[in-house]
Amino acid sequence: MKNDDTSPSLSLSLDRTLSRRSEEEAEMASATTKDLSDIAAVGGGVGDTYGEDRGSEDQLLTPWTFSVASGYSLLRDPRHNKGLAFTEKERDAHYLRGLLPPTISSQQAQEKKLMKNLREYQVPLQKYMSLMDLEERNERLFYKLLIDNVEELLPIVYTPTVGEACQKYGSIFRRPQGLFISLKEKGKILEVLKNWPERGIQVIVVTDGERILGLGDLGCQGMGIPVGKLSLYTALGGVRPSACLPITIDVGTNNEQLLQDEFYIGLRQKRATGQEYADFLHEFMSAVKQNYGEKVLVQFEDFANHNAFELLAKYRPTHLVFNDDIQGTAAVVLSGVVAALKLLGGTLADQTFLFLGAGEAGTGIAELIALEMSKQAKAPVEETRKKIWLVDSKGLIVGSRKESLQQFKKPWAHEHEPVKDLLGAVKAIKPTILIGSSGVGKTFTKEVIEALCSFNKKPLIMALSNPTSQSECTAEEAYTWSKGRAIFASGSPFDPVEFEGKVFVPGQSNNAYIFPGFGLGVVMCGAIRVHDEMLLAASEALAGQVTQENFEKGLIYPPFSNIRKISADIAAKVATKAYDLGLASHLPRPVDLVKYAESCMYSPVYRMYR
Repeated sequence: MKNDDTSPSLSLSLDRTLSRRSEEEAEMASATTKDLSDIAAVGGGVGDTYGEDRGSEDQLLTPWTFSVASGYSLLRDPRHNKGLAFTEKERDAHYLRGLLPPTISSQQAQEKKLMKNLREYQVPLQKYMSLMDLEERNERLFYKLLIDNVEELLPIVYTPTVGEACQKYGSIFRRPQGLFISLKEKGKILEVLKNWPERGIQVIVVTDGERILGLGDLGCQGMGIPVGKLSLYTALGGVRPSACLPITIDVGTNNEQLLQDEFYIGLRQKRATGQEYADFLHEFMSAVKQNYGEKVLVQFEDFANHNAFELLAKYRPTHLVFNDDIQGTAAVVLSGVVAALKLLGGTLADQTFLFLGAGEAGTGIAELIALEMSKQAKAPVEETRKKIWLVDSKGLIVGSRKESLQQFKKPWAHEHEPVKDLLGAVKAIKPTILIGSSGVGKTFTKEVIEALCSFNKKPLIMALSNPTSQSECTAEEAYTWSKGRAIFASGSPFDPVEFEGKVFVPGQSNNAYIFPGFGLGVVMCGAIRVHDEMLLAASEALAGQVTQENFEKGLIYPPFSNIRKISADIAAKVATKAYDLGLASHLPRPVDLVKYAESCMYSPVYRMYR
């Protein structure tokens, strides 16, 4: 396949094309001698020389193309299309005269016009659809827009708007943007992977659609998540678009509303489970390794808790795998906590944590915090876990519940009397840091926040659940109910809040801070496995990017406007740790890994064509 930076070549597969054409002409000549009066016509027209518009429901035709990567086809190649930015020389060289209006526009002018048009849309989903159309039309311009306007467009291409896009994916579906691998392809997954036109894949984001954001089982319509994640791998982390592959594993859905939806695009059956599910996923993972090698990063995305933990545990020893919901969320939250210590005072070991939510996000965050605390305090992780408490749907996780708990919750079952709800847990545990990862909105109530403030001068509140409607509390609620004392960060974006004459700027604990740079670091050093030390390195790198100016605004994350620089620094730290651990295969080791990371990053600036 063509590299992203190559110019369009003139490629003609004449022998095969002409051979197919002659075969079809012979078929059509034969067909004209038959009596077709009783066959329902499905096409035809003036000048239908080769029969592409003429046929019948029971007549098979061979689809063939005869193309040159210039002229009309060049304008429809998103990798190379520049729209009105083609120069006079390029228009002559590539047969574009008459196919474009006479004016010549710069990429900057195109960007300005498109942003103006986007801002005229009142509905976020309309903006999302417009951006997806742009990506299919002009790939470089899409990424130029996203990079230059990241803070404005990130909520459109990813949370919260992508959640609505997934819910309505069947209705807005226009063209495939990734691979759909369903149970119909059982035994043929390797063949399906080979149908993807790119061969140099470096990052795969895969979902089975069972737990999309806080929205539940969306089945095949979860494809919007891998597509959105990979657009951020490119825009924020600089991984080439052609090296990214979004995949949805369709094993059915238990969402009755989708099964009854006439526009649903997935398998209309209940979810496969148990051994059937495990075998299908194993075939997929084996096929990925066989087709792309062991240095392709596979990111598991929005799998249900039980499958997420099992898949990560099963494939970590043998594949380069990463679960953003468990590991990525943990890394970005740990970074925020480490940065917040500048405002809270004390060390990580001085803090007491209380989580609402004990799923893959909550337990993943808790474990990484315990590991970092263990590293800093030089204490066993079994001891540092005791500073962290979790609340699930049945109340505080305590020792008396241990026998009935799922395996991934058992390390957090500490000795304490049972507590049935969050408010009771806050009063009993007296945490300095309250973290929500429950996927249930409005659970950090006024009573909970007031109780938290009764024994904390400046508590840290992190309401991480997405989308906005599922956030445990809003920024306004956190600042108002804490009387301006809380340090607040959320998973979804919130506008600044004014309280008693002071403006508070809420931070966004967004995984997009971590996973793009983490992925770039893994790819650029040729890592063969993901180690927890690499995640800690990513967290520390992000925390180190928060400036004094940010702290003065109450921020515990740096602004997204610097995300490419942040990602390069994270990539360098991750690669450094991979080399130190002997997990990197690209040798010799670059002297300056930050500069090397920057040199590896994809640039969306237009190329000049011969």
